[in-house]
Amino acid sequence: MAGPANKRQKREEYKNSYREESTVALPKKKFYRQRAHANPFSDHQLTYPVSPESMDWSSYYPAFVSTPPGSAVEDSNAATDGVRKLSQDVEVADIGCGFGGLLVALAPKLPNTLLLGMEIRTQVTEYVQDRIKALRAQNADTGLYQNAACLRANTMKFLPNFFKKHQLSKIFLCFPDPHFKARKHKARIVSTTLNSEYAYVVRPGGIIYTITDVEDLHNWMVQHFDSHPSFARVPEDEQEADECVSVMRTETEEGKKVERNKGPKFVALFRRLEDPEW
Repeated sequence: MAGPANKRQKREEYKNSYREESTVALPKKKFYRQRAHANPFSDHQLTYPVSPESMDWSSYYPAFVSTPPGSAVEDSNAATDGVRKLSQDVEVADIGCGFGGLLVALAPKLPNTLLLGMEIRTQVTEYVQDRIKALRAQNADTGLYQNAACLRANTMKFLPNFFKKHQLSKIFLCFPDPHFKARKHKARIVSTTLNSEYAYVVRPGGIIYTITDVEDLHNWMVQHFDSHPSFARVPEDEQEADECVSVMRTETEEGKKVERNKGPKFVALFRRLEDPEW
């Protein structure tokens, strides 16, 4: 006689039934729980494009595919490169998007901009994908949330595989893992090397948004961006006038947790500078 289903079995049974029913109800977060941190240096058996040009975004943003399904133009494109093109590029990346709070809050505020959540944890990525699918179904008459998507990725290793030079206008780094121990600092999402990758994918004038409840990590991020020649800190008055900052403070799951615990939130924005002339 089989014993009671364990947590993994219950999780899989729920997700299978949820997707089969094609419901418009939001998914239940408890069935997508996963440990808070993942080792970015491990082999996570990820699938990623060899270059930004080979990335097929059509399944993530079907409403923004530039050629309609079944058209002669689409068939011609598929015959040449197998990639269906979008009418516009992804412009905003939420790195380590967690359960997608920022992503779904920003999507209606930036309806003409393609936003991408990037998350390394499998279960969490699946939750955000199911959440966006449900929100699209709930708002089918308005077309909201068609501009938001999420994929599983390790941005510390593969960010330039997804985005070409100067493609992004915004990157969000919200409540990243602080990696308190000194020997773990190399795993922080902000570093001299990674900042150069951010400088590569963010266009001049674009903004990197950072927020954390750990003052040491905040100082670390400020120090590393301040010392990088491609970035300059955004003045506080301009920072507070940015509507994305208010959303970042209040809509992420970690931000809500900090709010409940009456903890501090440290915010810093950094503008991508123009490249100097050669």
